[in-house]
Amino acid sequence: MINHIRRTNRVTRVEYGLMLIFGTLCIAAAFAPLEESMRIATVGTLFGFTAGLWVSHLVQVLQRAAETAKADVVG
Repeated sequence: MINHIRRTNRVTRVEYGLMLIFGTLCIAAAFAPLEESMRIATVGTLFGFTAGLWVSHLVQVLQRAAETAKADVVG
């Protein structure tokens, strides 16, 4: 598993790391002793960052797959 992570490109590792950080902060904020409206806003914002990173990662993976498929057809 560690070797697989080391072989992935740097951008993917950074995206996974940020998703892990923001996801963990989202869970921590959900249980934080904050006022309810502040907790809801914090969790929503952190979840939005996490989901945005995830969607961005999926778009990049699909783009790379399309470029690879196009190169296979052309070349």
